[in-house]
Amino acid sequence: MHDLTKGSIPKHIISMAVPIAIGLLIQTLYFLVDLYFVGQLGSAAIAAVSNASSVFFFVMALTQVLNIGCATLVSHAVGRKKQRQASHVFNQTLALANWATLFCAAIGYAFGHVFFAFMTADIATQALAESYFYWFLPSLLLQFVFTALSAALRGTGIVKPVMSISVIGIIANIILSPILITGWGLGIELGVVGAGLASSISMLLSFVLLVRYFNKQEQYLQVRWLSFALKAKTIRKVLNIGLPSGGEFLLTFLYMSLIYWALSRVSAEAQAGFGLGGRIMQSLFLPVMAIAFAAPAIAGQNFAARKISRVYETFHITAFLTCSLMGMLMVLCLWVPELFVTGFSDNANVVLVAATFLSFVGLNFVPAGYVFAISGMFQALGNTWPALLSTFVRLSLFAVSVIYLVNQDDFYIEQIWYCSIVTVFIQALVSHLLIRREFNKKLVKAPSNAPEQTCAVAK
Repeated sequence: MHDLTKGSIPKHIISMAVPIAIGLLIQTLYFLVDLYFVGQLGSAAIAAVSNASSVFFFVMALTQVLNIGCATLVSHAVGRKKQRQASHVFNQTLALANWATLFCAAIGYAFGHVFFAFMTADIATQALAESYFYWFLPSLLLQFVFTALSAALRGTGIVKPVMSISVIGIIANIILSPILITGWGLGIELGVVGAGLASSISMLLSFVLLVRYFNKQEQYLQVRWLSFALKAKTIRKVLNIGLPSGGEFLLTFLYMSLIYWALSRVSAEAQAGFGLGGRIMQSLFLPVMAIAFAAPAIAGQNFAARKISRVYETFHITAFLTCSLMGMLMVLCLWVPELFVTGFSDNANVVLVAATFLSFVGLNFVPAGYVFAISGMFQALGNTWPALLSTFVRLSLFAVSVIYLVNQDDFYIEQIWYCSIVTVFIQALVSHLLIRREFNKKLVKAPSNAPEQTCAVAK
């Protein structure tokens, strides 16, 4: 456990964000390697994998409930020096993760084909999407328990073990992807099935290593692996904090699905181009997300310890860093969008759609960075409903606009990106107003700079 209520805030942010960033950057490399070899299979394969990967956001919506609820409540318990409470919250989250794994396994294998029949542009793309998804699904199912474990550690201020384990898994994925997709060394080319299988094998490796870490080295949190018993009071607290953040990812899933649906009216190449551009955009966001992921634990511990000035400082530094990094990425996407997509597909139409997408959504980056920083503060303060509200406002405006435009005779793809730009700026404004209100409620009227308490810090 690391006590984040003392010492330099910038140092804490950097010390936590750097390991997260390293892991995410290596994950970016995996995304790019996987995307490159899938791209060699043709535009239909890109469209299929992109369609299936959109389900990732649905699973992320569920895991985010565990992630934010657990990390926030554990950080609050640590800030109050209540070790038993931290372990209790963690084990209840773990039990919830076990139930979620069983539920999603049943839904995914029973009804996955229904989703792809609706979302894909043609039968060939649908068949490829289903083949990839059924082999990719085990990696998604393992995310639930893995998320509960990593969130609990992050709430105690520990991120390096999870980063190291994630890096090992990602490196394994980077190695396995070309072997299983193209048949390098094996002579058995599995195509999109190989891409899904590589992800599942590497996730299983990471999962086993993290379980081993808890059994061998974790001392602050006590773990009960096979518990399915749920305590209503604790689960309500986890869900009250986690559900809004999960709702944000669910809305992101709906946002992505809506775009794929709109582009299915155009062609599989258009879907492939958006899938390519979307994956590149997600990869570019990862370093910024590392900072946003580090901030809630720091601000959360200080909020629980009533050190209000340190909460404000965490927010200001986080917002500056996220917006600055997003500004640099925006310049690159506006200036040379082709730099990021060339080489991933030999289809000129796919590359054109992807580059055009990046050149438009680059204008979103700075307000998106500000939204990331604000969302982290909502998590730290234990009220993530305002973040969900701002995301809902954005998606509602976007959905109404896109559905209207798709049904017009003069519809063209760029209209979707225009809607995205406008609605992200609106979301940033709404988020700004909501965080000011939350600060006034929980910080301005609260006592600050409570006397520091000493505690033993376990390394």
